[in-house]
Amino acid sequence: MAFNIFRKKNDDDAFPLPERMMTEKEELFCYSFDASSMQGEPSAIVKPVNTSEVAQVVAFANRKLTPVVPRGAGTGMTGGAVPVKDAIILSLDGMNSILDIDERNMVAVVEPGVINGHLQERLEEKGLFYPPDPASMNFCTLGGNIAENAGGPRAIKYGVTKDYVLGLEVVLPDGRVMMTGGKTYKNVVGYDLTRLIVGSEGTLCVVTKIFLKILPLPEETITLLITYSTLNDAAFSVSKITSSGITPRVLEFMDKGSIQAVESYGHYGLPQDAEAMLLIEVDGSLTAVSEDADKIASICTSLNGRVSIAEDIYSRKRLWEARRAISPALYRIRPNKINEDIVVPRGRIPEILQALRDISERYRVQIVNFGHAGDGNIHVNVMTDKNDFEEYGRAKGSVKDIFRETLRLEGSISGEHGVGLTKKQYVGMELSDTGIEIMKAVKKVFDPNGIMNPGKMFPAD
Repeated sequence: MAFNIFRKKNDDDAFPLPERMMTEKEELFCYSFDASSMQGEPSAIVKPVNTSEVAQVVAFANRKLTPVVPRGAGTGMTGGAVPVKDAIILSLDGMNSILDIDERNMVAVVEPGVINGHLQERLEEKGLFYPPDPASMNFCTLGGNIAENAGGPRAIKYGVTKDYVLGLEVVLPDGRVMMTGGKTYKNVVGYDLTRLIVGSEGTLCVVTKIFLKILPLPEETITLLITYSTLNDAAFSVSKITSSGITPRVLEFMDKGSIQAVESYGHYGLPQDAEAMLLIEVDGSLTAVSEDADKIASICTSLNGRVSIAEDIYSRKRLWEARRAISPALYRIRPNKINEDIVVPRGRIPEILQALRDISERYRVQIVNFGHAGDGNIHVNVMTDKNDFEEYGRAKGSVKDIFRETLRLEGSISGEHGVGLTKKQYVGMELSDTGIEIMKAVKKVFDPNGIMNPGKMFPAD
């Protein structure tokens, strides 16, 4: 597609919203990549402010057979917002209104550009909360969370994005507007299109309004920090806690590499001599939370864990600042990383951590692990330097073995980051040919001209 598709004069089918469009090179560059560091070459950025404008832009692109890439804040880790050549970036950050907080029905209605953390703050003022809390919650958008079915530390107890999306307003590739679901907690009329769209990575339609289930804010939260001198003790603690009948609000894991990187990055007071660390929270009524915290402390102590409890909201906040700093802190180790987010059954965490150690030794690369151990979701970071071609080749080569071991242990190659560009070549390791064929057929029904975020999710034919 050439730039003049937007600039034609005396054309009955000229671009409908020239005042919303940017084509300057500097602007294009800023929207050409996401947190995966992969990069594309868009031809224009369009910033609609309402559903009608989204529909006009998408319908225009469909008539011109021009790719459209919906985009939130660009925090995705797998290249889902990276444009194919000459695509229109449909930036939804201007659609950022919290339309309604319906306390009577416990539903929040928001636009896709609302920052996750901003909604959390508004709800907490009213004694409410929205559980999904990705590490990037202070700058990622809810529309992007929908696209990737984002999770977060609280997923062990409360679930992920799809568990809170009651309904969606979406624009289809031909410009039609469709509603799925709404404010009711139950709805079994027809296929569940809402759940189909959640996690579809912008390949089916554009989300323009979101109906979210919200919950009362828990009465009490207790935060525990447990450090270990061996990785195995930490891994077996996770298994023992999750099989004990206690469901923590959070059960996070950090290995020695991530602890040292974070401490070098921000000096949070973490013990750098520890081989592993668990960050655990329990919430609920004061009595129940105290009992659960005591039981967890007892389990961890029996496995040689050193237990401490955050004394106040400030020390708790400091621990979470450290946890959320891991990803940027890792660049203190090496200039680049290959970031994967595998997930295994919780009882197999000790096995996958051992397998990752073996892969690290076999490929002679440092692998740093952290993540949501409570639901089996481990963020695996292969540390490398792209300028060291020999090392980078070894690092890239380790990825297939990481996925192979994950699947051997009955896991999945992506727990919350999606597929995008970085994982699509490995999809066939997990999904059958029949499964991929059915998914492509669904894509064809929604998007017969293939304009919606093309090149993502599916392995190349």
